[in-house]
Amino acid sequence: MSARVLVGVKRVIDYAVKIRVKPDHSGVVTDGVKHSMNPFCEIAVEEAVKLKEKKLIKEVVAVSCGPTQVQETIRTALAMGADRGIHVEVSGKDYETLGPLQVSKIMAALAKKEEAQLVILGKQAIDDDCNQTGQMTAALLDWPQGTFASEVAIEGNKIKVVREIDGGLETIQINMPAVITADLRLNTPRYATLPNIMKAKKKKIANVKPADLGVDLTSRIQILSVNDPPQRQAGVKVETVDDLVAKLKETGRI
Repeated sequence: MSARVLVGVKRVIDYAVKIRVKPDHSGVVTDGVKHSMNPFCEIAVEEAVKLKEKKLIKEVVAVSCGPTQVQETIRTALAMGADRGIHVEVSGKDYETLGPLQVSKIMAALAKKEEAQLVILGKQAIDDDCNQTGQMTAALLDWPQGTFASEVAIEGNKIKVVREIDGGLETIQINMPAVITADLRLNTPRYATLPNIMKAKKKKIANVKPADLGVDLTSRIQILSVNDPPQRQAGVKVETVDDLVAKLKETGRI
């Protein structure tokens, strides 16, 4: 099949790092902090590469928005098996306010420019937990969407998607071109081998500016304050139901 797939890969603070809020509460500390690819984006890359290995698609293009450092994230995707990368240069204040809507506009514009038949994204990022980019991208493109995918199967120009929903699993069929968002159980991402890491250094990464795509990065959201979650207080053991009721009355719960 001659389809081209765009895969979004976001650079986030590594999941193992303890998050620290800035003293002025304007955000979290990112300087000198380890970053890595968003885990759900890793799943999206793995799924795209698996589809290529099955000869269901011809090319996997990894896309990331941000400063120069995001090229490391793109290189990771290339080492996993993506064919080439696109770095959308966003820095300074624009990067600080970059949200799902702006990224969706970029992904939609690139999908049209690259004549992609499929866009695969992680269902959400572990830094902002928005879970919006895939849905917004599909809306901007007017493409069908298969969100929270735990299984994807391409059959001709149709895609069967098994979705994880509150009540269990839902199976849908959508037409290509389409947008897919990867859930946790879709696959287990492979580790990049040393030979593939070396090959990734030779793969091309194109640099693009949002203005080249006709995308306005103006944010519609203003962050008022970022705060640590309140610390949980220690629990109290009680011996009887009467003690429990008394304690609840004492704390004003009942």
